Amino acid sequence: MALVDTTERPAFRASAPKLDWLHAFRSLRRLLNDKEDTGQVFEIMRALNGNSTAKGYHRLLTTQQGGRIAYERREFAHLLMDGAWLDSLPEGSVGGAYRDFVRSERISAEGLIKVSRQGAGAVDEQHPYAWMGRRTRDVHDVWHILTGYHRDGLGEACLVAFSFAQTGGLGWALIALGAASRARKAKEQPYVKAIWQGYRRGQAAKWLLGEDYERLMAEPLEAARRRLNITPATIYDSIPPQVRDQSLPQAA
Repeated sequence: MALVDTTERPAFRASAPKLDWLHAFRSLRRLLNDKEDTGQVFEIMRALNGNSTAKGYHRLLTTQQGGRIAYERREFAHLLMDGAWLDSLPEGSVGGAYRDFVRSERISAEGLIKVSRQGAGAVDEQHPYAWMGRRTRDVHDVWHILTGYHRDGLGEACLVAFSFAQTGGLGWALIALGAASRARKAKEQPYVKAIWQGYRRGQAAKWLLGEDYERLMAEPLEAARRRLNITPATIYDSIPPQVRDQSLPQAA
């Protein structure tokens, strides 16, 4: 006699969700007109990233320490919101630079979490793929530190291009292409070349989602960049900080 499987089916499926390009393009336009409208980033990710997060999770399992990381399934955001832990990280470390960055910019992991919970989606689902999605969300500002890209319009555009190379998520690709298309209107600086270099840097770097971030945060920043093969952002750095936001002129 065959046993009947009565277990509840998970909210996430192995097959890729249907892509919603129309919704993604609408959200992209809003984002390009206001880079602080972070909620549009998550709208684009939900519309286009398909099964890239699931693929990332299975890739994690193939790495040297990924099996342990996936088994423990720690929520990295909990550490990022622990002020005492951040204060314990040494100056000059990845975590020390992150601490100074978020405090000077007056941003927090908690704020990003709140934005990610807006709209549809199973952000807090108790499922391995949902956990991987949260992991990808929570390391975003750490990637700002590792790559050297700031929170200006150009820095965000370069980082999303880097993130596409790292994750394969089409949402990141759309944002990067949209930013590059808008940046073509501002010809006085090599904005598009900087965004393209962001993608190439992401290709060249070690796969960052496979890192043990608790250990990485205590590592000296320059040593971590060398180990992870994160090359200098030479084109971005050559552009004066005061004109980096001008890479995204308003649409006509």
